[in-house]
Amino acid sequence: MYTLLENHIKKYVGATDDEIKLFTDKVSPLKLQAKSYLLQPGQIVKNEFFVIEGCLKAYYLDSKGGRHIIQFAIENWWVSDFEAFYNGTPSKLYIEAIEDSVILSINLNNKEKLFTEAPIFNRYFRILLTNAFIGVRKRILSSLEKDAQSRYLEFCKAYPSIEKRVQNNHIANYLGISPQSLCRIKRKLKKEVVD
Repeated sequence: MYTLLENHIKKYVGATDDEIKLFTDKVSPLKLQAKSYLLQPGQIVKNEFFVIEGCLKAYYLDSKGGRHIIQFAIENWWVSDFEAFYNGTPSKLYIEAIEDSVILSINLNNKEKLFTEAPIFNRYFRILLTNAFIGVRKRILSSLEKDAQSRYLEFCKAYPSIEKRVQNNHIANYLGISPQSLCRIKRKLKKEVVD
């Protein structure tokens, strides 16, 4: 179960086996059934989660009840309401399992202990945080500058093969377009491949 996390860590930093053991000793496995919630608004967020298997979506509801998907979390992705996690405030997000999922959970106290016992993980999480910031910035700029088709192609690159796992209306919501627009884009792209 921890192999995926170990490989993810080694992709970013040169942690030793002993350091990785310190990390894996501080995480707890958790299984979620499809359509169950990992987080809901108002909960105090005590953990970050690494996806071993499955798919989750993070979203919020606006004041009119509109749903806005801000992240999908598949294997090798971290997910949480990070603002609430670091600020000790109640969650604003729903995090829901789309598929049956297996995740690893680490709480803030264990994460802080890990930083003291194995400082290399400061670097690991800093790299992840930097990459997440860059990803959010790219997504904002993309939504301002690019058409829906370009955003869809970027989505497919960021989440390869997710279309087999996630409903079209969820993908459309994430992209900020209607499901009908997404269908038109997919038809157009399919036609271009055939021609």
